[in-house]
Amino acid sequence: MLLRARQFEYVFPGRALLMGVVNVTPDSFFDGGEYFSTDRAVARALQLAAEGADFVDLGGESSRPGARPVPEAEELRRVIPVIEQLAGRLAIAISIDTIKPAVARAALRAGASLINDIASNREDEEMWRLAAESGAGYVLMHMQGTPENMQKNPVYQNVVEEVNEFFGGRLARLAACGVRAEQVALDVGIGFGKRLEDNLQLLARLEAFTKWDRPLLLGASRKSFMGQLSGASPQDRLPSSLACACWAAQRGAGIIRTHDVAATRQAVGMTRCLTDRHIDA
Repeated sequence: MLLRARQFEYVFPGRALLMGVVNVTPDSFFDGGEYFSTDRAVARALQLAAEGADFVDLGGESSRPGARPVPEAEELRRVIPVIEQLAGRLAIAISIDTIKPAVARAALRAGASLINDIASNREDEEMWRLAAESGAGYVLMHMQGTPENMQKNPVYQNVVEEVNEFFGGRLARLAACGVRAEQVALDVGIGFGKRLEDNLQLLARLEAFTKWDRPLLLGASRKSFMGQLSGASPQDRLPSSLACACWAAQRGAGIIRTHDVAATRQAVGMTRCLTDRHIDA
């Protein structure tokens, strides 16, 4: 199974790839403001690459529950200078985390190779046509609602079946817009319009989403459902994040999106080493 993102090509299954998070925002739930300046965001991306990230994912608009939209011009001001500085310095793919086609287009022009689209529940096709014409990779994520309202009253009868139904419908629409299957990765959208039990069900049954023969991306790092279970603040959720990463990597996830690349790489690598020994025995 291949994932192509412009000049980059990834083969699955194999070791889980790591996507390091760089929030160029003042208000993200975990590190809001820490990497808000261009210089600090560039330094953070280079650090994550040195720690072993396979992608860096840059976002200029927070998608935490209740977040208000950011004007297009402001989002461009935040992320494009960072991408321009990184494009000639990184040997790994740059992902743009945005719901705005104009921001995605400018990011691809500046050197990004993958579009991480939390608004794959959109009806407008502009983002999909951009992916088709550019050859960029595309992360198709499930979300109920929008970041501003997604946690107000999410309801599912069977969250696994409903997310799978969403993937099937959206993969068909992407194909109709000219996006090749090999450009697409799937993200079940942990924390995006999900209750605690929904998040746990999605994690427990990740293998149910391998039927599409597309790489699965898991973005659970330090999210609020962990705090609901343990009472831990975002700063104290690394153990829970590592547990989810290791679990997911063993159950079909090919890409782990994380704030903590070095720790996740070590934990997932150790888990794979032990699993391989168990299989060989």
